[in-house]
Amino acid sequence: MNYRHAFHAGNFADCMKHALLVWVLLALQRKPTPVAVLDTHAGAGSYDLASGPAERTGEWHDGIERLLRDPPAPLAGYVELVRQLGLYPGSPALVRALLRSTDQLICCELHPDEARELRRRFAHDRQVAVHQRDAWEALGALLPPRERRGLVLIDPPFEDSRELERLASGLATGHARFRNGTFLAWYPIKHRAPVRAFHTAVRRSGVRDVVATELCLREPLDPARLNGCGLLLINPPFGFETDAPIILDALLQRLSRDETGASAELTRLADE
Repeated sequence: MNYRHAFHAGNFADCMKHALLVWVLLALQRKPTPVAVLDTHAGAGSYDLASGPAERTGEWHDGIERLLRDPPAPLAGYVELVRQLGLYPGSPALVRALLRSTDQLICCELHPDEARELRRRFAHDRQVAVHQRDAWEALGALLPPRERRGLVLIDPPFEDSRELERLASGLATGHARFRNGTFLAWYPIKHRAPVRAFHTAVRRSGVRDVVATELCLREPLDPARLNGCGLLLINPPFGFETDAPIILDALLQRLSRDETGASAELTRLADE
C-alpha cells in the first residue's frame, strides 16, 4: 500500500485522523503552559484536491467533500478550519493554525520534494521548525521537547510491510523519552490480523494509558483494500474517551455507504 499523502488527501482516513488531532490539540491547550507538537511524517503541508494526485484518485469526494456539504455538529470545528485554510490542509497546516504564540511545531519529512515545500511554507515562521530526516530517528533525537509538554503525531506512509512493527517500536522509543507526552499513531486497517499483532506489541511494550480509536467503512476482510483506519493514543487528554466516540459516530454516519460491517469503536488497550 502506498499511502503518500498527496494521493489520499481529504479521504475518509484523513478526516478521521484530523478531526481527532484537532480535538486533542485543543484539549492540551486548555492549560496555559506551552505545547510542542512533533509531526514525524509531515508531508507537504496542504494539497490541491482539484488537480494532481488527489484529483486522479478522487478519494476526497467520499471524504471531506461530504463533510463540507453538510458538517455534523461534532465535526463543525474541524470542517470550519478546513474551509478557512483553503486547500485541503495536512496536519502541519492544521496544527499551525491552532498554535498559540507560546506553542511550537516541529515537522519531519524525509521525501526531498515535500520537505522543500514545507520549508518554503514555513520559511519565516519562528514557531515552526522543519527537518528533512528519518521519522524513526527523530523520535530518539528530538524528544523530549524543551516545553516538556505536548503531542507527537506519527503518520507513516505504510509503503513497507513491516511498518506496523516499526510503529510499535517507535512508540516505545518515543514514550521512553517523553513519558508525559500525548502520542497519536495512525494505522491502516485492511484486515484484522496485522492490527491485532500491532495492538499486542504495544501492550507488551509496557506503555500505559493507551486507547485505540477505529473507523471501518466495511468489514475488514479484503487485505488488498483500505477498509478502515485507526488512531492509537498514548496519554489521551481528559475527556477524550467521552468525546471521541461521538466524533467517530458522526464520521461513520456521514461517510459510510451502509456496507456490511461498518463500525466506529474506541478500545482501551492499557490502563493508566
